[in-house]
Amino acid sequence: MPQIILNTVINTPREVVFDLARSIDFHKESTKQTKEQAIAGKVKGLIELGESVTWRAKHFGFWLILESKITKFNYPNSFTDEMVKGSFKSFKHEHIFEIKDDKTVMTDIFDYKSPLGFLGKLADILFLKRYMTKFLSTRNTILKDYLESKNNYA
Repeated sequence: MPQIILNTVINTPREVVFDLARSIDFHKESTKQTKEQAIAGKVKGLIELGESVTWRAKHFGFWLILESKITKFNYPNSFTDEMVKGSFKSFKHEHIFEIKDDKTVMTDIFDYKSPLGFLGKLADILFLKRYMTKFLSTRNTILKDYLESKNNYA
C-alpha cells in the first residue's frame, strides 16, 4: 500500500490551522486546479466527526466522484478521513497538528490502495503517487500561504 507523508510548518496557531484544514469552503478554494465541488453530504462549513462529503473533481481529464467520511476527530490535534466510495480501492488520510517552536507542524499521512490489481500498482509507480504527492503538497502550500499572509499570523 503506497503511503505519502508530508510535513508543513505553519506560523499560525494550531486551532486555526486545524479548522482551515477541515473547511469544505477552503478545500474548494485550494483545489481550483481540479475544479473540486462538494456535491453531497456536508457541502460547506467545518466538517465534523461522522460527517461525510462527496466531491466531484477533474483528474487526468476525467470527472471523478469521491465520498469520504471523518472517522476520527480529536480537536485540535488530529482528524482522519476515509474513502467511502470513489476511484481508489481505499484510502485513509490522517491529518496531525503539533506545536513545535511556537509553530504548527501539519502532518499528512495518506495511505491508499489503487484499483485494478497489477495495473493499479503499475500506475502508482509510473504516475499516481507522484500526482497525489503534488496534489496534497500544493494544497498545503496554499493553506500555509493563506494563513501566513492573508490573516497576518506570521
